[in-house]
Amino acid sequence: MRSYLTVSGAAALLLLAGAAPATAGDGADRSFTIEDPRITESSGLAASRIHPGVYWTHNDSDDGPYVYAVDSRTGKTVATITMKGVGRPRDVEAISLGPDGNLYVGDIGDNLNGSWDHVWIYRFPEPKQLKDATVRATQFDVKYADGPRNAEALMVHPATGRVYIASKNEDGGGLYEGPAKLTTGATNVFRRVGEVPWVTDGAFSPDGKELVLRSYFSARAYAFGNGRLGADHAVRAPLQRQAESVTYTADGSALMFGSEGERSDVVRVDVRSDGGDGGTSPSKGGGGASSFAGGGSGDGTKGSTLVGALVLAAVGALVLMRRRRGRG
Repeated sequence: MRSYLTVSGAAALLLLAGAAPATAGDGADRSFTIEDPRITESSGLAASRIHPGVYWTHNDSDDGPYVYAVDSRTGKTVATITMKGVGRPRDVEAISLGPDGNLYVGDIGDNLNGSWDHVWIYRFPEPKQLKDATVRATQFDVKYADGPRNAEALMVHPATGRVYIASKNEDGGGLYEGPAKLTTGATNVFRRVGEVPWVTDGAFSPDGKELVLRSYFSARAYAFGNGRLGADHAVRAPLQRQAESVTYTADGSALMFGSEGERSDVVRVDVRSDGGDGGTSPSKGGGGASSFAGGGSGDGTKGSTLVGALVLAAVGALVLMRRRRGRG
């Protein structure tokens, strides 16, 4: 969710900084634009395992209990799912598909950093048919062991099924681990198990051996084992107006980076198979992301950190100018 002036200022400047990488070719799992006029704040992405090339997404607030299935071949919505059996969503920020075949929806946003003493996770089986439907979802109450906080990233481990949340804070957030199994009869307490930077979304590789976390201007991949973060390295991420989401393709061959806004873009970034620079080769069987290709003509994603710094500096200058004008 937009919560800082830097984001809105960066949006305009990023449009001038450069275009997004080109599509990855014909067929499914290519870069695409979300065409549905109802989806104006796409805040999470999850690749379907049942329906090739289909991605689940949602708006982040003031939309209702809705989840949308978007076909990457056309950018069009092919199913709208209405969740029933849950309360009124407040700030839905993330979605992830578990090894149990369920979609997990994270109503975990809190822009006031502690205004809510609990947040929610909704769970329902991924629909086998792509059509508009109303489904009964299970609602889980969630608290953090060290107190309320804002978060936009929820990830379900593809092997253990354990749910993780990454909190969002300008001074750095935390990775929180949920209980081995979520329950409805009591509050599910998430405990801090690692330190992470500013995070707007995250995704496990299909083999569960790496966790990719993205922010507004960059992304990093962390080795993941026994529920803990390991060595990390930079991941090439596209420049987007409002960088909000990331997921792997179902086969683990690429990352899909999403953004907010009307007709927002989802950009494919291929996972290299040659080891490349910045990490070791992907693990056997696919899905272990350790180095990434830019995905477009030239290297449209190089210098993301530099551009981000320039954007922040420019926005800071604008704020200073406005203050000076106000004093005059």
